[in-house]
Amino acid sequence: MDVPTLLKNLKQQKLQSVYLVKGTESYLIDQVKNQFQALLTADEATMNFGNYDLATTPLATALDDAMSAPFFGDRRIVFMQNPIFLTAESKQAKIIHDVASFLTYLSDPPQSTILVIFAAYDKLDERKKVTKALKKQATLVDVQPLSEQQAQQYVNAYLLDQQLSIEPAALRLLVARTEANLSLMMAELAKLTLYALNERQITLVAVEQLVTQSLAQNVFTLVDAVMARDVTRALTLYNQLVLQKEEPLKLNAILVGQFRLLIQVKILQRGGYSQGELAKVLRVHPYRIKLAINQAKKFQQIALRQAYLGLIDLEYKLKTSQQTPELLFQLFILHFSQEVA
Repeated sequence: MDVPTLLKNLKQQKLQSVYLVKGTESYLIDQVKNQFQALLTADEATMNFGNYDLATTPLATALDDAMSAPFFGDRRIVFMQNPIFLTAESKQAKIIHDVASFLTYLSDPPQSTILVIFAAYDKLDERKKVTKALKKQATLVDVQPLSEQQAQQYVNAYLLDQQLSIEPAALRLLVARTEANLSLMMAELAKLTLYALNERQITLVAVEQLVTQSLAQNVFTLVDAVMARDVTRALTLYNQLVLQKEEPLKLNAILVGQFRLLIQVKILQRGGYSQGELAKVLRVHPYRIKLAINQAKKFQQIALRQAYLGLIDLEYKLKTSQQTPELLFQLFILHFSQEVA
């Protein structure tokens, strides 16, 4: 079930006893939490709402609450977050959870309680008995990160509901400057909708003025300058980022990560991996993979490797040398520009 369908069902009071909210898209997770909590009045929530972080609280404590009868109300709502016992990483948990009691609960969940389990993970351990039992009993709500197309559709639907529209070019720029991250897009829409209240349309000019280019995008541009061996442009971009108070070590780490991604994309594409498969294998947002594929096409793998190794060396010098980061980057780009790919 997707989030819009869930929200529609909740408004119509089509309720289930157990929900499994699986995925990592924070905006959608917040939407789900807000709508479940809205089922209770403020007075009801005081006595009939529980929120348990299973990273620090035993599962038994949350189950005790879930099995209790509502107090001066018709229903109880219990949230369970960070259910690491559903994953392959359960051995790393600091708390031992009573999974057997949870299986008993799932076999006959009380109708007066709505139990909502938030599994903010890329995947669960499907081999486990508890995972199989939960997926059989629970209504699954998908809150995985959306694709670029899905994010655009979500934004258009939201604006239609607000009786607003957005220029196609403005939407494309919004996607680019937020890297198709729905949480970031919706955060930016908060100010864009205020700006567009009179005209009822979000324009390209509005996005250009109100939505700033992210650090990742600036680094993306810097990668192009480095690979083009454009010393002047690369130094200008780097110095601008330093003047904007970006930490040189952090900046270098992002550069290293981007070059690593480009090399990985190059290698895996030769192995026949599709764009969707690359996103899953590398655990990178599909939009970033799309950009990386387009960027990697322009460069030879040996040149990417030379730049990557140069940046690894630069990281060491940033940590050990007394020279300024600006000078060290200048030496790196000058040396790289003279290498033959």
